[in-house]
Amino acid sequence: MISRLMTGAAALAVTAGMAAADYKLNIVHINDLHSRIEPINKYDSTCKAEDNAEGKCFGGYARVATKIAELRAQLADENLIVLDAGDQYQGSLMYTTYKGDVEIDMAEKVGFDAMAAGNHEFDDGPEGLLKLVEGVSFPVISGNIDVSGSNVLAGKVQNHVVLEVGGEKIGIISALATDTSETSSPGPNVVFQDEIQSLQADVDALTAEGVTKIIALTHVGVNKDMEIAGAVKGVDAVVGGHSHTKFSNTEEGAMAYPTMVGNVPVVQAYAYSKYVGHLVLTFDDAGNVTAAEGDTILLDASVAEDQEIVARVAELAGPIEEMKTRVVADSADVIDGDRSSCRAMECSMGNIIADAMLDRVKDQGVEIAIQNGGGIRASIDAGEVTMGEVLTVLPFQNTLSTFQVTGETIVSALENGVSQYEDGAGRFPQVAGMTYAFDISRPVGSRISDVMVGDAPIELGKLYGVVSNNYVRNGGDGYKMFRDAQNAYDYGPDLADVTAEFMAANGPVTPYLDGRITKK
Repeated sequence: MISRLMTGAAALAVTAGMAAADYKLNIVHINDLHSRIEPINKYDSTCKAEDNAEGKCFGGYARVATKIAELRAQLADENLIVLDAGDQYQGSLMYTTYKGDVEIDMAEKVGFDAMAAGNHEFDDGPEGLLKLVEGVSFPVISGNIDVSGSNVLAGKVQNHVVLEVGGEKIGIISALATDTSETSSPGPNVVFQDEIQSLQADVDALTAEGVTKIIALTHVGVNKDMEIAGAVKGVDAVVGGHSHTKFSNTEEGAMAYPTMVGNVPVVQAYAYSKYVGHLVLTFDDAGNVTAAEGDTILLDASVAEDQEIVARVAELAGPIEEMKTRVVADSADVIDGDRSSCRAMECSMGNIIADAMLDRVKDQGVEIAIQNGGGIRASIDAGEVTMGEVLTVLPFQNTLSTFQVTGETIVSALENGVSQYEDGAGRFPQVAGMTYAFDISRPVGSRISDVMVGDAPIELGKLYGVVSNNYVRNGGDGYKMFRDAQNAYDYGPDLADVTAEFMAANGPVTPYLDGRITKK
């Protein structure tokens, strides 16, 4: 049973009776920065310089650094740690171009006390995570990945870390989503263990060492965070990431900050550098949490940008500025690529991308396009569309893949696509050339109905030509049924280029929904 306790005035009431032995800990945290080194607009895409100058932008590492430095200064006489719950990598041209160097540089400037490994740290294989681990001076941890069989990572990733803060030992434990082998590229030699069992083992090990204050720094998503808070005995707080969940006590529709599961507070700080979280815990002499309060802090234009970082970012942006600012199309309205849309329903960005894929290969006998919603990373605002914006939407350098599978396999793929709907999983299928309906009240594996290819019901025994991206075709996001497809070719043009060219040819783009996906 999830309850929300000890926020706001309630937390203050508890703290009013603090004994002299009580210990207060400030936890400043971010998660899922996703290479948003530069400021972002309200659609979480890279902000134009002129908009930033006019105060219309949010976040960016220069604001993250300023706010964390401010909090360190304000709380200089208090106990404070700074944590990152993972996914520094992937999401902008900064990562595409420099492959982690910029994220490492910026993280060092902030100086985290610990960072969780996120799934996207594996996007360039175990070598990508190794680069991060060896590039920063603070520990990058993950307790439920067994890397002992990896010649790249063996001995490099700690299960947990103990921080000495104000004379007390603070244990930081961590877990990474077990489906990372489907959402990224850790390779066959990284073995994932059950998150709850692994975290409990780490709590027990730390408790045996006399550590009584233990924080779970996780990259598993908010639903699993809630499970962890209720199931792992001895954990005092869960600071999470992965699901990009908005926690706030002032913004409508957000989860309460913190949200309590019993006496365990759970928090996240959305994503994309837009917020910094500040959780304040009070412990009694036995190490029990007696109060939990705080909130996320919006990094809007009122937060000054660290000028040293601004200068460094400008230097790094130089080589990619021409490509980033090149106008490729115009849009008559906002093209919705928001995570909450494209992982749950037909979205206009998904339609454009899927239609672009199908249009590129229609002369090859291909009838169907399938794009994973998780591969769509931002919206695009109305007006001129730059290549930089398109690459922020599609940053993964995926290529078009064409192949043939039966109608039965396509239905199986769609079932996979809606199988984790409740978790907002990235496998949700955006499509072209076909329509389908789904019903989440039905059991997983039997949610799909009314599948049409063109104007005809799908034929389970018929062979269809399909276009997707190389990540999905090779089994990413659970699409394992495509691995054995016939006549597979994974080396088509870059999906971002295909989308930009389609938008240019069909501009000005008017975003559209046409009922190709129906939720019953």
